[in-house]
Amino acid sequence: MPILDKFRAWLEEQGRQVLPKNPLHEALNYAVNNWTALVRYTQAGFLAIDNNVAEREMKRIAIGRKNWLFVGSPQGGRTAAILFSITSTCHRLGVEPWAYLTDVLARLPTIPAEQLGDLLPDRWQAVRRAPVAPPPGSATNTAVPSAYPPSQGRS
Repeated sequence: MPILDKFRAWLEEQGRQVLPKNPLHEALNYAVNNWTALVRYTQAGFLAIDNNVAEREMKRIAIGRKNWLFVGSPQGGRTAAILFSITSTCHRLGVEPWAYLTDVLARLPTIPAEQLGDLLPDRWQAVRRAPVAPPPGSATNTAVPSAYPPSQGRS
């Protein structure tokens, strides 16, 4: 990318003009030394240019840390971590966590092990949004699949 090539050349030039112990020199060197990782998002379109999403999710946990200081046991801490991870994923995807957990926990005891991946929030949401194929000879039906009644919340 021509713009990024110019930016890297500028970083290198500025690095040569600043004293080595200067914090600016360290920052410029850091950018040049991590150049491959810095521009990776230009080579893989699914990557974000920054880590703001991850930082926001960590902020939610950091803010509530005092509330969760005592989880009761190591197993309680593990359970809390799993639930925070699930609800953070739901939040990021725009899935209503209560509707998701209500449906998944109700279906979990009867679902075959090879279909557990279908209960992940992104796949669960895709199934909820997928239109139901109309029976032959009927009008087009775009209703939510009957396994997910609309009264359970929004997605």
